[in-house]
Amino acid sequence: MHFISGWRRSAAVITAIRSLSVKRLLCSVGSEDDTIFALSSGQGRCGVAVVRVSGPASAHAVRSLTRGFPAARVASLRSITHPQTRELLDRGLVLWFPGPGSFTGEDSAEFHIHGGPAVISGVLQALGSLPGLRPAEAGEFTRRAFCAGKLDLTEVEGLGDLIHAETEAQRRQALRQMAGDLGRIYQDWRVRLKRCLAHVEAFIDFSEDELIEDGILNDVDTAVRQLQTDMENHLSDQRRGERLRSGVQVVIAGSTNAGKSSLLNMLTQRPAAIVSATAGTTRDVVEVPLDIGGYPVLLSDTAGLRDTTDSVEQEGVRRARQRVEQADLSLVVVDLTQLPSEPQLVPVFLSEHLKNILEPSSHRQQCILILNKSDLSSAEHNRSIQASLACSADVPDACFLSCHTRDGLEDLLTLVQNRLKTLCGDPLIGSPTLTQNRHRTLLQKSVEALHQYHQYRDVDLVLAAEGLRLGLSSLGRITGRVGPEEILDTIFKEFCIGK
Repeated sequence: MHFISGWRRSAAVITAIRSLSVKRLLCSVGSEDDTIFALSSGQGRCGVAVVRVSGPASAHAVRSLTRGFPAARVASLRSITHPQTRELLDRGLVLWFPGPGSFTGEDSAEFHIHGGPAVISGVLQALGSLPGLRPAEAGEFTRRAFCAGKLDLTEVEGLGDLIHAETEAQRRQALRQMAGDLGRIYQDWRVRLKRCLAHVEAFIDFSEDELIEDGILNDVDTAVRQLQTDMENHLSDQRRGERLRSGVQVVIAGSTNAGKSSLLNMLTQRPAAIVSATAGTTRDVVEVPLDIGGYPVLLSDTAGLRDTTDSVEQEGVRRARQRVEQADLSLVVVDLTQLPSEPQLVPVFLSEHLKNILEPSSHRQQCILILNKSDLSSAEHNRSIQASLACSADVPDACFLSCHTRDGLEDLLTLVQNRLKTLCGDPLIGSPTLTQNRHRTLLQKSVEALHQYHQYRDVDLVLAAEGLRLGLSSLGRITGRVGPEEILDTIFKEFCIGK
């Protein structure tokens, strides 16, 4: 027993050393002695551009370009000149952030200059002429912040999501993750799992000497089960956070000439799709990104679903059905004038119609029924149909719409927004949700590793402890406590050069 436990401790130490070595390798990319610089405010003409510098030679760069040195964290108006020719490049604000109290944890400086291309180019060339300075790689400023312990990987990913956020809901979710809400959950699990592993290791090492309290393994069993429950609950979020981050797939589907393309054009407020009285005009999928109520949507118009001998239209129908299967939400458009004349027959007709368009399980949860061309039917007849639909449990939420007069558009948008809230959730309410497939994969591996603990708990405690160690490793990879270089490369390459 002591031989085996000693071997396990040695293996754990070797693993820790290797992880530490990997960490040092990752955080020395480009050499820690390098000072980096880049335009951080984005490309193109602008009123003010920000050039960022970080590294040990930042102070030398400020002195070389300004012939002086500003007070820390105080914007100072300075003449910015070329260090060799002393030619005046611009007059702008210079800020100095001494390490470790900076974004990167290193000595850093910012030059706030006029945003003309010639001014920016001149300042960048001047910095590049200084020894020890080089242009930054994509995401290198944030990578240095991570290596300095300023951010964990979930916060880094939140920062990246904030930069790319296009809607209010995406911004809220990214800000919450960047503030560390998600990372604190994983860190808490990691601390609890580390405690369980320590107790099991202690039992392996010292149980024969009767130095371990009775029931210690029972306490570990209870703690591991609670961890499993917490992780599984976190995983069963219907992918709301990931959907909010990448956008909700909304597909417009239905028969030919029902008004699908007209609906797309009305929602996008531009002629995104060709509208014609000829059936089968739309052949391929037309995609348009939208912001609906603060939620990101990728809206797709598809070919009309019907039997046809035209090979091109057949391919369009196949693609349309494929998109409907993949959709988070389907907007099924029906020509109101094609419904049965008797209102009481409409629910049965629509139920059968939906079976030809949607998967049976999607009838209610992933579908909104749009009865288009309401302007061609009397208001009394429409009310009779609406009353008949309200008494049917087989037909999903429906609204009346006229793409010609725009009547019913507000009701449709309200229905869509409510469904988007259900699909994505409110990023400010409750516990933060998973936002990356990387998190989901590693959490699933961690849960599987905890199952290994229970599997071997009464058979081989050393193997059971290995399950806890694997689970701990998977949790650490989420926040960057341990992990291979390719994980960081994948994350940081999504950043722009000056971030």
